[in-house]
Amino acid sequence: MTAPSPPPLTLEAARDLQKTLGTEIGPGLSERELDAVEARFGFAFAADHRVFLSAGLPRGSRSWPDWRHGDPEDLAGRLSRPVEGVLFDVEHNGFWHPAWRPRPAEASDALRIARSELAGVPQLVPVYGHRYLPGIAGEWGHPVLSVHQTDIIFYGNDLADYVRYEFTGRASSAPARATVAFWSYFVEGGPVTDVTAPTPHTLHALNAREAAEEADR
Repeated sequence: MTAPSPPPLTLEAARDLQKTLGTEIGPGLSERELDAVEARFGFAFAADHRVFLSAGLPRGSRSWPDWRHGDPEDLAGRLSRPVEGVLFDVEHNGFWHPAWRPRPAEASDALRIARSELAGVPQLVPVYGHRYLPGIAGEWGHPVLSVHQTDIIFYGNDLADYVRYEFTGRASSAPARATVAFWSYFVEGGPVTDVTAPTPHTLHALNAREAAEEADR
């Protein structure tokens, strides 16, 4: 059964979630700051991600992206990591998405086509470590994904569910909703995904390379 769409995240609920993080929380990003980050790096935060960062900016661990004072090169690298991981598997592990045109024999041609296809895929935006949220302006309720190349798994039904799971061990028992076609291919049984593995809601990992070594902790 498909889970219903979660309700929008409020500032008050976001602040309550941040109390569970066990890390320092700095002042939230203003709308102007959020807009400037999006313009500088060429992506959009989802609506619930904007609310979360408006409530406060987690810091004290390099796993949290520092959208205010962080190194631009580091932030750009985090943003590019999901696409670069797919391209790595195209080049080295034979990955090819079934919706793409037939794979050419030359690796350079395959990478060129893959880059072109990936340019139209919704951006994944880092939340914490290797946990990413689809960056679709004005939308909320997308699942948080743990991403390691094409080994991609659900790590929360939405941003609030993810925070509860990652930092308190509690999560919804409802099934996660696949919302973005390209990335959903992997979590719904893509070639590198073991769909018989435990889900995040069993409180055990899971894969996505052991949930990317538990977000590098």
